[in-house]
Amino acid sequence: MFDEDGSLDPTLKFLLYAVLALAVGKMIWEWLTEDLGRLITEDLWGLIVDHPWLTGLVIAGGLTVLILLGTVASSRPGTSMYGGPDDASAAQAGGAIKPEVLTFRMKQLAAMTATGFEQACADLLARDGFRRPLRVGGAGDLGVDVTARDDENRLLILQCKQYQNPVGSDHVQKFNGTARPHHGADIPIMIALNGFTQPAIDFARHHRLILVGRPELKKWAHGQHLYDVIGIQNATL
Repeated sequence: MFDEDGSLDPTLKFLLYAVLALAVGKMIWEWLTEDLGRLITEDLWGLIVDHPWLTGLVIAGGLTVLILLGTVASSRPGTSMYGGPDDASAAQAGGAIKPEVLTFRMKQLAAMTATGFEQACADLLARDGFRRPLRVGGAGDLGVDVTARDDENRLLILQCKQYQNPVGSDHVQKFNGTARPHHGADIPIMIALNGFTQPAIDFARHHRLILVGRPELKKWAHGQHLYDVIGIQNATL
């Protein structure tokens, strides 16, 4: 019924909306053809004939309420979808405007290009407060796709794999050969959209490499801090 990101299945959602629309439509049709017709032709017309001044007051009051509601809605803070410079200044001054936390659905990550997936990881690092997150992946990157530093100035080296199948031990071994010796990583992290094979997991554990498989990536992408996901505060690196 629900997908991995907690969204309702699109087909089922369409059917539920269709049933709801039919039910509401039927109720509105019955009201229009029966109750509203009688109200207009009998009750309302009789009220206008008998008390024209009362009808005028009701109409004037309704128009006043609509004008007031429109004024209030247009003046509420945060009604704009995009924040401008004034919004940023107000947020810094009073904290009234809070930016939305960056999140990704797993199906969004799966639909990205390899470069887009790497950039998404860099953006998530920026969201978590890491300093100078930078996507550097490309030809000849020697196993580094994203770099960043934490509050203790430790260097994070990320390699991001968007493969359809679990990442094997050979890729993890190559990453191990460059992450610390060549790039000087304090915290080497390998991220795989669809997880790792068991030999890859065993190798990484032996060489103190941090693997972020699909369950961990989902938590990170959905808003949890990376260090909370991987338990880095308890790691000896």
